[in-house]
Amino acid sequence: MAVELSPSPEQIRVRRGLLLAVLLSGQFMVNVDGAVVNIAAPAIRTGLGTGEGPVALVVSGYLIAYAVLLVTGARLGATHGRRRIFLWGLAGFTAASLACGVAPGIGWLVVARFLQGAAGALMVPQVLSGIQTHFTGSDRGRALGYYAVALSGGAVAGQVLGGLLVSADLFGTGWRSVFLINVPVGAGLLLAARKALPADKRDERGALDLPGAGVLSTAVLLAIVPLVLGREHGWPTWMWLCLAASLVVFGWFVRHCRAAVARGRRPLVALDVVADPVVRRGLIAHGLTTATYAGLLFVLALYLQQGVGFGPAATGLAMVSWVAAFGVAGLALPRLPARWRRFAPAAGCLLLATAYASLCIHLSIAGRPGPLLIVFLGIGGLGLGASSNSLIDRVTSTARPDRVADLSGVLNTNAQLCAALGVAGASTAYLGLPFTTTPSFATVLGGFAGLALIAAVVALSTERK
Repeated sequence: MAVELSPSPEQIRVRRGLLLAVLLSGQFMVNVDGAVVNIAAPAIRTGLGTGEGPVALVVSGYLIAYAVLLVTGARLGATHGRRRIFLWGLAGFTAASLACGVAPGIGWLVVARFLQGAAGALMVPQVLSGIQTHFTGSDRGRALGYYAVALSGGAVAGQVLGGLLVSADLFGTGWRSVFLINVPVGAGLLLAARKALPADKRDERGALDLPGAGVLSTAVLLAIVPLVLGREHGWPTWMWLCLAASLVVFGWFVRHCRAAVARGRRPLVALDVVADPVVRRGLIAHGLTTATYAGLLFVLALYLQQGVGFGPAATGLAMVSWVAAFGVAGLALPRLPARWRRFAPAAGCLLLATAYASLCIHLSIAGRPGPLLIVFLGIGGLGLGASSNSLIDRVTSTARPDRVADLSGVLNTNAQLCAALGVAGASTAYLGLPFTTTPSFATVLGGFAGLALIAAVVALSTERK
């Protein structure tokens, strides 16, 4: 009778490394595709002979479908198996990317982008859940550091990659290459995921709260559509009504979850997760800093291209120092003594506020960005990396094993809504201020500094006594 040997520590380390690489590659792909079309949009408009409105749907449709289904994707991972849902999401994302790349018209492309965003919403919640489930101690801290790098780096990489691929016009594909490149990458990642992801446990199966999923999806949809499309359409009355209605429907969702618990059923989201003061304050602080980052990405691109005259590739490369510093913070935090790490959330927010304020002062004095732009963006990346990594670690460390999916879905949805709010607010302010481009951008940066300071105050209260 053959004796099955236990894996050695080295084998376990390699397996976990492959698992993390697969999960983060999926996260990175989704983030890249959230940003890549911003750069490719003019080429899409010309290539398909359409107007700005339909092309805006190509950009926003992806974000809307993604944000609406994140919590449902997290719960599906818990009820039907994280490995299974990740593979379904990855396969769907790859197929939708192919559909985008061969789209014969704008209608086809819009639908394919909605499907691509929905598939991403199935895949992404399993990433944070997988890290929480399979990594502990210092390994978990390092894994979360790499996770945060994938979040931040993916958006910037999408801007850089979009400019490079459209300019290169690979095999005459033009803008289509920004989608077609996902096909071989997704196929290879699918093969790796089948080998790297551990089998789902039987006790993770259960029923999905379909009424709760419908109510929450409606609430997020009512909030995200105005935030994504409001500035472009001049904030008509119906969008403000949608935002107000979203608050009512969110309240309805809370009542539904409480009623489900009272009847002995499993709600879509266990409300005791967000009832924890540390989690609630951590979500607020993380949401505020995420809003400033998303707003910066959007407004900085407008300012550098339209106000200063940078090209798309140069605009994307301007954020490289931010991403590099962000990565340094993520890798350095787990190596700090515990007595120092406790101050990382607030210290990171303060450093982020300092970077925004310094860049605001620099532009106000110089009137035009110089080399200090790269320096201050690097400082901002270091601050956001320190705050994001430590806040995610602090928030997720509170979750019981049976609450991992709830927290993953809530954290991702909170980030997406705050990011959309940051873009809507920053872009509306930047384009609506009665100043020239540089003073307008400096004013927006001052607002970001204020939000980061508020986040620092909130982050101070996330430490458990």
